[in-house]
Amino acid sequence: MIPAVILAGGASSRMSGRPKALLPTGPQGESFLGRIVQTFHEAGVDDVLVVAGFHLDEITRHVEEHGLQVRVLPNPHPEQGQLSSLLVALRAVDHPGVRAMLVTLVDLPLVSPTTVRVVLDAYQRTGAPLVRPASRGRHGHPVLFDRRLFDELRRADPERGAKPVVRAHAAEGVEVEVNDDGAFDDIDTPAEYERTFGQPPD
Repeated sequence: MIPAVILAGGASSRMSGRPKALLPTGPQGESFLGRIVQTFHEAGVDDVLVVAGFHLDEITRHVEEHGLQVRVLPNPHPEQGQLSSLLVALRAVDHPGVRAMLVTLVDLPLVSPTTVRVVLDAYQRTGAPLVRPASRGRHGHPVLFDRRLFDELRRADPERGAKPVVRAHAAEGVEVEVNDDGAFDDIDTPAEYERTFGQPPD
């Protein structure tokens, strides 16, 4: 089993404090979070979790109101950074039968189901400790961590996050080339939102 984790614990300060998870992805009104959850389900991932922190109440209410098939996990200390949310997820998913976990950020709502599938397929073929999408030297999301790396993630420096773990295993990991801008383009600011969707966030 390979669950998927969406990290949404931040304060969205660069988006003027508006929860990025709840921003619409276009005229249909589907939220960033709703779009990512649907993407994982379309890619065949049954167990999807979102870690919420500063905007826990708003995200929980949104999930309930829209019937999103996602488990909401509270991060009681989101001020400790992104790794703290990842560790909340790890405590929830690390049980017998889980081979690995997919991790993405709520900032990347436009990643395609195809990208998720090719990451999963590459892992099934190789059993690599780390699998991530790549394009023209860029690395994107979701990132797949084999359970062999779970303890290293737990020991990681909160100040530096998961990046040193990723770098330590990059050589033995697998990069899958994808043609999917949504796997790489973070939407962190109102300007990036407007550039992506052609209008400012509501």
